[in-house]
Amino acid sequence: MHVVTRYRPISVESLVEQLVERILAVKARWPRVLVDGAVDTEAVVNPLAILLRLHGHPVHVVSTRDFLRPASLRFERGRTDPDARYTDWLDVGALRREVLGPLEPGGTGEVLPTLWDPVRDRATRQPRVPLVPGGVAVVHGELLLGNGLPADLSVHLSLSPAALARRLPEDEHWALPAYARYESEVDPAAVADVVVRMDDPRHPALKLD
Repeated sequence: MHVVTRYRPISVESLVEQLVERILAVKARWPRVLVDGAVDTEAVVNPLAILLRLHGHPVHVVSTRDFLRPASLRFERGRTDPDARYTDWLDVGALRREVLGPLEPGGTGEVLPTLWDPVRDRATRQPRVPLVPGGVAVVHGELLLGNGLPADLSVHLSLSPAALARRLPEDEHWALPAYARYESEVDPAAVADVVVRMDDPRHPALKLD
């Protein structure tokens, strides 16, 4: 039987308000949020962080671009290998160890803001930052789900293949097979707590339960 996935139009403002409501309902000392998307995750993360702070909750935003593995490992099979982008670019272990793990119950609450500078290809050597109780960690970037990363709320910003090809920079179209593999193997729209269709970022649509 074919199941039809239903979406309803929603403004970015209303989406962010609903996400804040869900985050504030989390019974955790430090709520951890994953925002997964191939492009423009900042379009949701930035207003989300602003609204959380207006509600009195400190926010620590972490981009996966600052937790990539060294170039010698990312580009071992070349700079445009889609399978390497899918499996080898993100330092999942470091993200778990340095950001999400310390926010587990009984953790230190100290988060490493960045790990690796992919442009200079060297460690950033930044000190850990303490997150006060009630503070929220928001990790955003591509191919985040399906790695076993612990989170209290996961959000997937979904794109149709046509929209992804349209919105992804042309010089990164070599990575399209990586996203197709992600859809096939992980099915992020099925595992995320919240799914938002972002084919047109000005007119998102929220997946109905």
